[in-house]
Amino acid sequence: MLRAWLELLRWDKPSGRLILLVPAGWALWLQPQPPAATLVGWIVLGGLAVSGGGCVVNDLWDRRFDPAVERTRTRPLASGRVSVASAWVLLLLCIAAAYAVLQALPAPNRSLCLQLAWATGLPVLVYPSAKRWFGLPQLVLALCWGFAVLLPWAAAAGSLTPLPTVALAWLAAVLWTFGFDTVYAMSDRRDDAALGLRSSALTLGALAPLTVRLCYGLAALALAAAAFLSGIGPAFWPLWLVAACGMTREGWMLERPGFSGYGRHFQRQVLLGSLLLLALILGRVG
Repeated sequence: MLRAWLELLRWDKPSGRLILLVPAGWALWLQPQPPAATLVGWIVLGGLAVSGGGCVVNDLWDRRFDPAVERTRTRPLASGRVSVASAWVLLLLCIAAAYAVLQALPAPNRSLCLQLAWATGLPVLVYPSAKRWFGLPQLVLALCWGFAVLLPWAAAAGSLTPLPTVALAWLAAVLWTFGFDTVYAMSDRRDDAALGLRSSALTLGALAPLTVRLCYGLAALALAAAAFLSGIGPAFWPLWLVAACGMTREGWMLERPGFSGYGRHFQRQVLLGSLLLLALILGRVG
């Protein structure tokens, strides 16, 4: 049972957890001073709780579709290894853990964080159903990911200022997420079409690779602008250039005839996003 619960939370797949924590790290290291270790710890715990809860919500919504999709048919709910009642219990535990993290944040910053947490709830709940009625459900997920910037920023600064820097960091996270989740959806195109589900990969069709490249390029530029406005040190720029070039390369690879390495693409985005985080860390402490 424990193994099945971990799979339902996707905690057995660290790439999916890291790709949410990376934008949170961007927000923390764009601050004027390096974040306290305790704050980083709380943000990591909160991110694990929220992302785990989001995965449970997604699988509860999709439990009747997942058995018909090759990539998802062995998931715990789809395969019957976890009951619906157990999944609801696990979701409530995730919500309780996320709330406990919010209560542990610095008191002056807690009120704004609570407001943002409530605001996060709507897109998180809407996302699993979006593939039934919206042609770009990956955009809803990207908006969810945007809160991975806003909440840590509020936790560190107590406000969402300076607004231009916050907006650019948020935009970088949203564009990056829409790009890599569109690629992720490419692997499900045949099954989604057969089930009458929607995705950005299906909606964009042949334009999907170009859209992904544009998203990656604009995300890298937005983060660079945010870093510049925050007064980041020169150590940031060489690694930023490597990561930006890597994202561009990954986008071009989607054009290769017969390309099927969607899972590897996702894993590389985790590495490239982490490289951008390392660039920010070195730029702030250097």
